Amino acid sequence: MMRAGEVAAQTLNHVSGLISPGISTWELNRIIGDFIKKKGAKPSFRGLYGFPGNACISINSELIHGIPARKRFIRTGDIVSIDLGAYKDGYHGDLSATFACGEIPDKTKKLLQVTKQALQDAIKQCVSGNRIGDLSNAIQTRIEGGGFFIPEDYLGHGIGRDLHEDPNIPNIGPPGRGPRLTPGMTLAIEPMTNLTTKKTRILRDDWTVVEGNGNLSAHFEHTVMITNGAPVVMTQLK
Repeated sequence: MMRAGEVAAQTLNHVSGLISPGISTWELNRIIGDFIKKKGAKPSFRGLYGFPGNACISINSELIHGIPARKRFIRTGDIVSIDLGAYKDGYHGDLSATFACGEIPDKTKKLLQVTKQALQDAIKQCVSGNRIGDLSNAIQTRIEGGGFFIPEDYLGHGIGRDLHEDPNIPNIGPPGRGPRLTPGMTLAIEPMTNLTTKKTRILRDDWTVVEGNGNLSAHFEHTVMITNGAPVVMTQLK
């Protein structure tokens, strides 16, 4: 899983530097697939539940599951969420981040900063003996404290030989509840934030989830291992 996580992180590092005005999400998708394959791995998302891309690439109001398209071009001022996974040696690594293309307003910067910090807050709770609810509550506290909204229908998850495993990791809930964390558990923690409502809707492509009012969304994720000491982020970005 460390090797799979490393490939996933290297891929996101590489493609994040290519986000620029005029590039299509289709081209980013191609680059992601080629990079993962050159590392001796496979894109985890390709064909998963029928998904047609190597990665989910979601722009602005698109929260998750954006399908790469030839005619979908990134523009200055967009925020772009890239969610990808790498499958190597029988295991998966999964991560995502939201990036700005050029200058963005302060409110949008705060949206990204708060969501990213919510992920870090949850990772700090990844200590043996804690419970899943401690992660959930850390995320909720940060995001709602920042004045934003949590789409409750979408969750983090366990990860390993399968991309999606138990336990589910809600982004909202009381502390001290849910499965207890034990050494060796591997979790994909992924706070998601909407600007103006917790509601979402799914577009006609049956994949893309958008903010209910058509406003901005952000998404950050890491694959994390529980140990006898500090948590290990297996998809650490450089």
